[in-house]
Amino acid sequence: MFVELGCTILGASFDSPADNSTFKSSQDFPFDLLSDESREIGAAYEVVRSGDDPYADYPQRISYLIDPEGVITKAYEVTDPAGHAVEVIADLDAAKR
Repeated sequence: MFVELGCTILGASFDSPADNSTFKSSQDFPFDLLSDESREIGAAYEVVRSGDDPYADYPQRISYLIDPEGVITKAYEVTDPAGHAVEVIADLDAAKR
């Protein structure tokens, strides 16, 4: 469905490329994963957690809808992955109109 709407999905984590590759293979993950071991990109996208957060080793689950010109049109705090996909598809569909 995402491809039909002209959407490319990329995931990002603070894990190494090798760890991302292992995850992608073992979970049959359908999207490309980017590695941000330095957390520079995560800082730019404001997903780095504070040092006292029990999940500080992991980025916040935020996704961004970015238009073809590279402008963020919407940010989503992802709490329900299945529901999130439905919401993004609706937003992509609305943007096509």
